[in-house]
Amino acid sequence: MARSLSSHTTAGAAAPLTGGLLFMAAIAIGLGNFLVVLDTTIANVSVPTIAGALGVSSTQGTWVITSYAVAEAITVPLTGWLAKRFGAQRVFITCYLAFAVVSLLCGLATSLGTLIAGRVLLGLFGGPIMPLSQMLLLRIFPPKKATVATVIWAMTTLIGPVAGPILGGIICDGIGWSWIFFIKVPVAVVGGLAVLYFLRGQPDPTARAVIDKVGLALLVVWVAALQILLDEGRNHDWFASAEVRWLAAIAAVGFLAFLIWELTEKNPIVDLHIFRHRGFVAAASTYAVGFGAFFAAIVILPLWLQQNMGYTATWAGYATGIMGIFAVFSAPGVGKLVEKVDPRLVVSLGIVGLGLTTAWRMGFNPEVTFLQMAWPTLAMGPFMVMFFVPVTGLAMASVAPDEQANAAGLSNFMRTLAGAFATSIVQTGWSNAARENQTELAGAMHSGQAVLDAMVAGGDSLQGATATLTQIVEGQGVMLATLNMFAAITVCFFVAAAIIWIAPRPKGPIDTSGAH
Repeated sequence: MARSLSSHTTAGAAAPLTGGLLFMAAIAIGLGNFLVVLDTTIANVSVPTIAGALGVSSTQGTWVITSYAVAEAITVPLTGWLAKRFGAQRVFITCYLAFAVVSLLCGLATSLGTLIAGRVLLGLFGGPIMPLSQMLLLRIFPPKKATVATVIWAMTTLIGPVAGPILGGIICDGIGWSWIFFIKVPVAVVGGLAVLYFLRGQPDPTARAVIDKVGLALLVVWVAALQILLDEGRNHDWFASAEVRWLAAIAAVGFLAFLIWELTEKNPIVDLHIFRHRGFVAAASTYAVGFGAFFAAIVILPLWLQQNMGYTATWAGYATGIMGIFAVFSAPGVGKLVEKVDPRLVVSLGIVGLGLTTAWRMGFNPEVTFLQMAWPTLAMGPFMVMFFVPVTGLAMASVAPDEQANAAGLSNFMRTLAGAFATSIVQTGWSNAARENQTELAGAMHSGQAVLDAMVAGGDSLQGATATLTQIVEGQGVMLATLNMFAAITVCFFVAAAIIWIAPRPKGPIDTSGAH
């Protein structure tokens, strides 16, 4: 094992992977990314079940999600330093196998405290897997096939959050919440050992990397404060709560201190100088804004279906997950298109397409059928690929080869934060819009008493008629709020489609191997 995980290139290093071995290694690496991304959403639909089983409130149960998100958000930007200090392969395989062990411990948890501790560890080990999987795929594929590597990575990133609600709903409804963790154990073990086998003897360079203790402490403080604020703010009426105000102050001061320290530190734990590359800034910003809009859409749709349309968690998952069908079939074609067409155009058209399919949903009403909802969701698939594949390639191709680990970590960190922002903002906006719409509808109902009188005359009791009318008004208010959120998400997509044009035009096909 020591030889297979050698951290230095030697004369006896193994030959580059080709053919079937290359394909199997790529699948094993991509599977690690899939598991981590899956873990961000599979627990979401399971929180009520977990809270009930452990005897805690649903509000307390949300810490199952928050604890994972905080830990993951902290370790993702550390990826560059970890890869430099210990070697990308060594860190990736260690985190991969540790992810399996900790998933087992989470499934065995019998109290909320134990489960939260396990979720923190799961986030710490899962964080580096996302950017390192991207980096290792680009490393094992030759430059001419770098687009294939990007397609594989993008597909695992896309399918993960889509599959999460489906699997979470099916497992919780049919087996038990513990199995949302147990199911990942054998997959992670096999995947981690496969990567260890296929990459044995492959170069895994390291370099001296001094730990920036102050930078690490500041990173932990401001990221943890911000993530907790985003997750808990909507439960405490945001800035009406002293706790939220304190968290906001800590996050703001911590971020400014972190920024100043890292820009002046000789050996920063996160090298912010990578933002000097205009192409990276444009691609990473497009990635963050576009992913935030995409994530908001896949959060609000199942929430609306479960709370207001009577769907079970399983069927709400199906309604969201079908977008992956056309995405899988269109991925190879998009990969070839990126090699021939300006990738900025492909990204922009893909995001505009996502915006148009979201705008399509603005025509929904309370009588919408599953099939009517399915068409815009299915149509999102190819546009997702057009967005995710080139944008990650542009970000990686805009930096020097020795900056790739840092670039992957920072772009994924921005994506993670964008997803957290989007989740909190869309749920808060949805609730607020529903209340405002209900108030406006009730105020505009000048003939409300006449309707009640007619219902009573038809045989209903006054109490029953009032309850029915209230339910109708509340349902219409929520429906209008959902359409409001779809409109806001559409605008965000169009903004993201414009940002990508800040990037310089690539000279020829994207060279995601890092040369430029």
